[in-house]
Amino acid sequence: MHRTPYSVVVVVGLFCAPLTVADVSSGQEPAKSLVATGVVYLDANTNLKFDEGDRPLSDVRVSNGRDIVRTNAEGRYELTVDSDDILFVVKPKGYRTPLSEDQLPRFYYIHKPAGSPDLKFKGVAPTGELPASVDFPLYEQTEPEQFRAILFGDPQPRDQKEVDYIAHDVVEELIGTDASFGVTLGDIVFDDLDVFVPLNKTVALIGIPWYNVIGNHDINLDAQGDQQSDETFERFYGPAYYSFDYGQVHFVVLDDIQWFHPTPGGKGQYRGGLGEEQMTFVRNDLAMLPDEQLVVLMMHIPLVDVHDRAELYRLIEKRPFCISISGHTHHHEHRFIKKADGWLGPEPHHHIINVTVSGSWWSGAPDERGIPHTAMADGAPNGYSIISFDGTNYKLDYKAAGRSADYQMQIHAPEVVAIDKLSETVVYVNVFNGSERSKVEMRVGQDGTWTAMQHTREIDPLLQRVFDAEEKVIGEPANWRKMSKPKASTHLWKAAIPTDATVGTHSIEVRETDMNGRTLIARRVLRIASDGGQAAAE
Repeated sequence: MHRTPYSVVVVVGLFCAPLTVADVSSGQEPAKSLVATGVVYLDANTNLKFDEGDRPLSDVRVSNGRDIVRTNAEGRYELTVDSDDILFVVKPKGYRTPLSEDQLPRFYYIHKPAGSPDLKFKGVAPTGELPASVDFPLYEQTEPEQFRAILFGDPQPRDQKEVDYIAHDVVEELIGTDASFGVTLGDIVFDDLDVFVPLNKTVALIGIPWYNVIGNHDINLDAQGDQQSDETFERFYGPAYYSFDYGQVHFVVLDDIQWFHPTPGGKGQYRGGLGEEQMTFVRNDLAMLPDEQLVVLMMHIPLVDVHDRAELYRLIEKRPFCISISGHTHHHEHRFIKKADGWLGPEPHHHIINVTVSGSWWSGAPDERGIPHTAMADGAPNGYSIISFDGTNYKLDYKAAGRSADYQMQIHAPEVVAIDKLSETVVYVNVFNGSERSKVEMRVGQDGTWTAMQHTREIDPLLQRVFDAEEKVIGEPANWRKMSKPKASTHLWKAAIPTDATVGTHSIEVRETDMNGRTLIARRVLRIASDGGQAAAE
């Protein structure tokens, strides 16, 4: 969604009519504001029309991307709109909006009388005059206090081939999930916005409503300004920022991609930013929520990299229950935002940088399925996360693509080590979903003593070994994209092998106790030789 001083977000049931705004950069005067009115109603006969038998719904929030109003006793609202606005309903608890055939929520109405500007990728067709009544149908559904949602970071396919990777690597195993809905946290595709079509159809097979966040690779790169950069995204997904309730939780989708040209007529650039219009919506949105409600902010660029984040910090610092989630960096991290980051709240703010579906942009040697291993630069595998909610409590689980749910860490140790070299031999473990609040311990053998491992910020040595091996064969003969250069991991631990270990074949056990008190175990077999010569020979 755009963020001009003249724009509004419009949400309408199953309609996706676009609106044209007099672009500020074009030098044209914006059209005069109109007053949009309509009804939010329970669509009893599911015909997407407010007619006999349908019940108006009061106290439902509707927004134009700046202002938010509640429907009256007759289910009616009024909002101003300009020539490039989107009206949308803030989905209330216990209801769902219509869904497209691709499981995309249709909660908005686009008002672009002149349509989108002429860009490489098609935007919104002219919507014509504002309808006399912009109505939003809703449908009742059960929303338990305990529920789960799926989070995709950066699927980022370049083409149909990479959409097929997504289909086989993550979609197939998610079909039939009991999750309530899914969210893609931006970089839905990789610059070619025509790939929205096959990707939407593939993700739809999961069979649950799917929300989308705009990323820097999802914008119109030929747009002359930020206000035009979301045109194709809007055609497929509606407003680029909005909010909705599910169960006891309030979700806020943010557009933190600002597109600008530092030099007039020069090359465009993006940066992390929110803008005043969007912040007006956020202020109004949060002001309408109970203090004790859990708020989940979802965005693409991590919050600490958003240049105008200070006001948002000030707003959410006042809330006892608030977390935020992003993608973008292609690594997985639990970041606790503190005073050094400009945070003034009584407790650090939990920000999750989510694992990416594409890993390291679909790079690395292919596996037996022909899909690149695409390990991320922090040594964690590609995949997705599942977040579980229970009132104001939440837990995040990491799911490696194509692997068992038990695959939560990778131990790196030699096959064999001489007994006189134990204190010099370091075992590393990459705990994919680990954080500074994790406790990680190791023991050798069933009767060994658990000893604490040291949290370290280093390059995962196992990933470095894979990178070095692929470097030797990459080039003309290699039939894959070069993987990303390894970088220091935020979820790596190390410890020397205990000197009281004995000669023989042992299991190394690593135990992680996470921030929620849950315990995970991983094992690796290690042989200890009686002397260095034997170890070297083996």
